[in-house]
Amino acid sequence: MDLIEDFTSNYTAYINQKIRGRYVTHKMISPLLEDYSEKFNVEQIGVSVLNNPIHKLTIGSGKNRILIWSQMHGNESTTTKALFDFLNYIDTNIDVLNYINENFTLCIIPILNPDGALAYTRINANEIDLNRDAQNQSQPESRILRAVFNEFKPDYCFNLHDQRTIFSAGNHKKSATISFLTPAEDEERKVTQNRKRSMEVIVAMNKMLQKYIPKQVGRYDDGFNLNCVGDTFQSLGVPTILFESGHYPNDYMREETRKYIAYSLVTALQYINLTEVTGKKHHDYFHIPENEKLFYDIILRNFPIATKEETEFKDVAIFFKETLINDKIEFKPSIEHIEKHLHYYGHKELDMRNVGVDPVPIHELNNSYLTDLLRKI
Repeated sequence: MDLIEDFTSNYTAYINQKIRGRYVTHKMISPLLEDYSEKFNVEQIGVSVLNNPIHKLTIGSGKNRILIWSQMHGNESTTTKALFDFLNYIDTNIDVLNYINENFTLCIIPILNPDGALAYTRINANEIDLNRDAQNQSQPESRILRAVFNEFKPDYCFNLHDQRTIFSAGNHKKSATISFLTPAEDEERKVTQNRKRSMEVIVAMNKMLQKYIPKQVGRYDDGFNLNCVGDTFQSLGVPTILFESGHYPNDYMREETRKYIAYSLVTALQYINLTEVTGKKHHDYFHIPENEKLFYDIILRNFPIATKEETEFKDVAIFFKETLINDKIEFKPSIEHIEKHLHYYGHKELDMRNVGVDPVPIHELNNSYLTDLLRKI
């Protein structure tokens, strides 16, 4: 069966409506894991620093062994939502379930960092970035992932993340809605056979995504750091792919982005199953533009700033700071730069000469003032 055509054509039927927004915790997925335990092998594989459970799902017994983990960084939840859309697809479609069971053995850790997910932080409860702990394995979550890797012996690893709104897909005004990376496995960043195989799968996903989000797919920087999990697993001989969920226009809850991550997961699986992935078709990977940091969330162009002598017009660049308040994520504006001519893009840009704002002394142009102003305009 054509998984890609079936899934993309009927995606709305498979969205897991119980997981929405940016704040996704173990408490939210726990009842879903219980429901899935009837068809999938669901087991607790350890606990976090704060004793929160960490689970894995094992599906199928086929030849293609793929290890997938999400929310290694607790505040990167888009890929977790996409995973549960994919799990819904398998769970509600017997033909798909049979296809997966026959052709794949999937090992999925939906939330590796439950403490970070609960606090909505990148780090774990010991303030350690788990994606910089691959060598030391100082944290229980790191040791759990490594133990699963060693025991499962995957053919591929899918390392699922979110990226910030700052990234463009190359040097133009297109946000990097999805980015990919096959990590380096040495300081020289050699294009090894394992990397070529990863690249070939990424090429297939990019080809699919260009139909939906043309010029919005980027390639993440491949600077080598053996402390990173992806670099470590790649260096241990397993083709590894990083999936990075980015910004889609007006989609700060990342409900559109989750769709394209889900599409990508299905595409990767079908390609791996139907193709002898040798790495020979890797070259187009380098045609995917590298991510660049060209975006702010908002740019207020020609903002009137009062001085003693006159009114100056400057560009004000704003980032949103994601803040957990009463179990909801709020986006608080924060001023990052004030310059005469800011040569960056804004996901939203306003020409303040057309808004009728009174000139403001620069010492009064603070985050509190900005919050009130944005509510009004």
